[in-house]
Amino acid sequence: MTALLYLLGVVLFVGAILVSIGLHELGHMIPAKKFGGKVTQYFIGFGPTVWSKQVGETEYGIKAIPLGGYVKIVGMLPPGADQLGEVTYDEQGEQVTRVRKSNTGMFTQLISDARAAEWELITPADNDRLFYKLPWWQKVVVMAGGPTVNILIAFFLFWLVFGAYGTKSVEADAGPPVLDTVSECVIPYAEEGRACTSDDPATPAVEAGLEPGDLITTFNGTPVTDWDQLRELIRDNDDGTAVIGYERDGEPLVGTTSTTVEARPSSDTDLTLRQVGFLGVTPTAHIETTKGGPLYTLDQMGTMTVDTVSALGHLPVKVWGVAKAIVGLEDRAQDSPVSIVGGGRIAGETVSAEEFPLLEKTMFLLTLIAGFNFFIGVFNFIPLLPLDGGHIASALWEAVRRGLARLRGRPDPGYVDAAKLLPVAYVVASAMLVMGVVLIIGDLVVPVSFDA
Repeated sequence: MTALLYLLGVVLFVGAILVSIGLHELGHMIPAKKFGGKVTQYFIGFGPTVWSKQVGETEYGIKAIPLGGYVKIVGMLPPGADQLGEVTYDEQGEQVTRVRKSNTGMFTQLISDARAAEWELITPADNDRLFYKLPWWQKVVVMAGGPTVNILIAFFLFWLVFGAYGTKSVEADAGPPVLDTVSECVIPYAEEGRACTSDDPATPAVEAGLEPGDLITTFNGTPVTDWDQLRELIRDNDDGTAVIGYERDGEPLVGTTSTTVEARPSSDTDLTLRQVGFLGVTPTAHIETTKGGPLYTLDQMGTMTVDTVSALGHLPVKVWGVAKAIVGLEDRAQDSPVSIVGGGRIAGETVSAEEFPLLEKTMFLLTLIAGFNFFIGVFNFIPLLPLDGGHIASALWEAVRRGLARLRGRPDPGYVDAAKLLPVAYVVASAMLVMGVVLIIGDLVVPVSFDA
């Protein structure tokens, strides 16, 4: 049964991502056709074609590798001035411009070959339907349509989760000062994290007789109502002696100890070592639930955007960490990025976890799918080819350049030639491919451990 539930989780997650990919591509195709562009292919996946069907001028299909999708919009790249061949005419008298290949320089050859491949499929009837001839704002709408769909999917899924279930936050300092744990010994600050040894002294909490579950009521005669107050009383206990009143199973008790130990940081933000009071206890965490509607969701997604942009800046370093984990040089970090394989694995573990109630499993899956969609959307807005943001940036630059020319009374500079940025696109695409392969291998070999 557990194996079947695991498989169900994987199928649900992968299926949802494939649907998201399909909707992403519709976000490109629908406005492209609306503006008169010609879309010849709409495919989900890459590699060998599994199934396809021709409907009108567009071939719809599914390919074998479900790691993305694409739509083929005719005329993405304009012909270069150095590539225009002789103008000829077909049997109907229509003008035909042929593109010839250049053979000077590696990058020039790459650009030339890309242009030639683009124009081999263009007929004279397509002359007024070429993508590069669309007004700049229509290009922006077409290219922004895909990632915008992903962000909208994320918005509606997050809205559902935040409205129906809410966000859970652990507030360790909230509520009455009930003890969750009592440390057995005082470990020097520089050695924190190791186990206690026979040479380590007992903590003041142990000497006072405190145990997990005890409720602190007084400290040196001062009534205690919350953890923040108790923390300040402990740290400000200059002479060290502490008389602690507490309740255990409703019975009032009193313990005496000394809170003076070796120098430690005076606060979580001030790491300067000082002689401060120390007890050796941690509070019981309180789970706070916050629910909200569209505005709350937008606010949360605003924070997510900042975090995602920051994460994208560190993505190469994080992927390098995964690569080192693959070869055994270090453990894989809990916050390392994951591929769709890793996402499927997490989904499978969640659905098959017996200790998770059905509602929590559902909400977690929705959050996971929403998170992937949000990341895909933000990632695609990066202003570099071959990402959608690269085409958007080219269209915006075209608008700025033409606008400045009009203001200065100069001739129209024409369309922005995105083909000149193809060398950058090849580098970015190669980097994306390498990072994708590393993450997939990492998710198979050293997956992020997930504690249900």
